[in-house]
Amino acid sequence: MEVVLEQPIKKKIIFSGIQPTGVPTLGNYIGALRNWNSLQDEFNCVYSIVNMHAITVRQNAADLRRQTLEAYALILACGIDPQKSTAFIQSHVRAHAELAWALSCFTQFGELSRMTQFKDKSAKNADNINAGLFTYPVLMAADILLYQTDLVPIGADQKQHLELARDVATRFNGVYGNVFKIPEGYIPTTGARVMSLADPTKKMSKSDENANGFISILDKPETIVKKFKRAVTDSDAEIRYAEGKDGINNLMSIYSVMTGADYAAIEREFEGKGYGYFKEQVGNCVAEHLSPIREKHALLLNDKAYLEKCYTEGAQKAEHFAERTLQKVYKKLGFL
Repeated sequence: MEVVLEQPIKKKIIFSGIQPTGVPTLGNYIGALRNWNSLQDEFNCVYSIVNMHAITVRQNAADLRRQTLEAYALILACGIDPQKSTAFIQSHVRAHAELAWALSCFTQFGELSRMTQFKDKSAKNADNINAGLFTYPVLMAADILLYQTDLVPIGADQKQHLELARDVATRFNGVYGNVFKIPEGYIPTTGARVMSLADPTKKMSKSDENANGFISILDKPETIVKKFKRAVTDSDAEIRYAEGKDGINNLMSIYSVMTGADYAAIEREFEGKGYGYFKEQVGNCVAEHLSPIREKHALLLNDKAYLEKCYTEGAQKAEHFAERTLQKVYKKLGFL
């Protein structure tokens, strides 16, 4: 009898990056970081601190170095295992910048001019509308395409950048053959877009001028609860998910992600309870969830040698993979 050996299923590749400017918010955690941890067993994960993207806005060098290390420690504190995943700092792998230049020659000016984030950032940095601010979506495309990425965990507002990466890859493949894999978006069905606690019609952002509008992953428990107690809701007293109840919908979405309860279960749990009680319970739940991350982050920052070992080995792993793609591109382009 012939014995047929099953071939091991090749894991799909996921790439995601996080900028080191400022501490990520609860929205960043729910929309991205939380999923990074859970994806490690199912996929080959490549995670990067994308410090090259940060310099489209003028940075203080010492602050950027510190924030980069803090951001790297944070992804480990959130559960990224450098033995399971490739976790590195973007500027340590030069192939990112090199591929970005090659891809910029396959990206249309009109495509970049339509990027909504360029328009938003230009308005906020009117005195420094530099070329990097305009072309950084090409660097983002290089980040993704270097690793032959299958899936990119993104927030709903980042679809435009992924579409550009797909378009550029398709255009390059159309000229030179099957060089790049065309990546797909991975968007969580619940809590993908967390809104401001101060203005639930706007996305939660660490750049919000109102500090009560966002929760920082490293906020202390008492700060988190206090901010949730001040969350804007509505004049209705009923805790239910419905159109026109943006504040309550946002809080229910957050509570659902933290507890795993669906909206119907949340409505039953808090039936007859007031908004004040509900907001406090959401705050307590979030504070309890984030506390271990804050504590582990502090421990990691006290072990600089361990962090250096992790990001050095991570860069070596990333470079090995990225260089293969870059050399394939260079060969197709005719570089000697």
